Amino acid sequence: MPTTTPITPTPLPRSCDPFLEPRREDCPWCGSARLRTRVRARDPLRHRPGRFVLDQCRDCGHVFQNPRLTAEGFAFFHRDLYERQLEGFTDRVLSARALRRRHRATARRLSALAEAESWLDVGTGHARFPEAAKEVFPYTSFDGLDPTARVQQAQLEGRVEEAHRGYLATPGMTARLRGRYDVVSMLRHLEHTPDPRAELRAALTALRPGGHLVVEVADPRSGFAALLGRFWLPCGQPRHLHLVPSANLRAELEKLGCTVLVVDRVDPHVPYDLSGAVTLSVGRVPLLRAVMAPVRTLASVVDHALAPLFRRTGFSNAYRIVARKAVR
Repeated sequence: MPTTTPITPTPLPRSCDPFLEPRREDCPWCGSARLRTRVRARDPLRHRPGRFVLDQCRDCGHVFQNPRLTAEGFAFFHRDLYERQLEGFTDRVLSARALRRRHRATARRLSALAEAESWLDVGTGHARFPEAAKEVFPYTSFDGLDPTARVQQAQLEGRVEEAHRGYLATPGMTARLRGRYDVVSMLRHLEHTPDPRAELRAALTALRPGGHLVVEVADPRSGFAALLGRFWLPCGQPRHLHLVPSANLRAELEKLGCTVLVVDRVDPHVPYDLSGAVTLSVGRVPLLRAVMAPVRTLASVVDHALAPLFRRTGFSNAYRIVARKAVR
């Protein structure tokens, strides 16, 4: 009787989506295999079907997109068209006037850096922070870096002196900016980077000895993150690839030889958690937006009324670290 050789099936690729890498089984920060799924969320602009997943490490608390966007997916969700549409979406939560007030308040909090001659704002977008910060730092030269054309437009409109279009951690950009700045700021930028550690090293390379690094990021340990789940605005899918707990970021900066001067969980809190959740829940459906408008208004009132309490408790949604690079 003839015998047949069993055929071993060819393993299927773990991700058939050209916009997503294969799913990883360990934490990109500490290497632990103890992971749990924290959030499954859609693209709020519905440019891509399906859900994006945020996993959390049970050991170090790091939160990361898994599977992560490929280089093609990353470029797709950071192109100019998507940026403009996303700005229209977020304007419903945080107005341009509120954003200007926020930038001015941040600059005033950093007034101890007044002797800075040169400042690079990474992920600057339209350079609204440098524009506001010039009121506090009139003798400082501000440059901006961003992957979109917005930074070049900001230069044309006088908000930054030099415009660098691209990514800080790429070798060419790192070499070009080496040792040029007294201050490098990354405000709500680290969440977008494929490799936060590489971004931090590149930022320190751009600093002169004794220069200051300012990093502000969403706090994955905020009580709102647990309460609101996929409707917590800083989950930011699909663009937010990493949410780094403050203890992890502080330890990494100290490992890189920095002295951490400030860890602030009070001032960086943005009062938009409840109103942002309502906005995300109705999406882009005009009828739902109209019906839920009074609810969103009420949520915004609660966000602002209780902000003094939220920012001083575990419900603060962000933190800021100021670190000084070693002199040598």
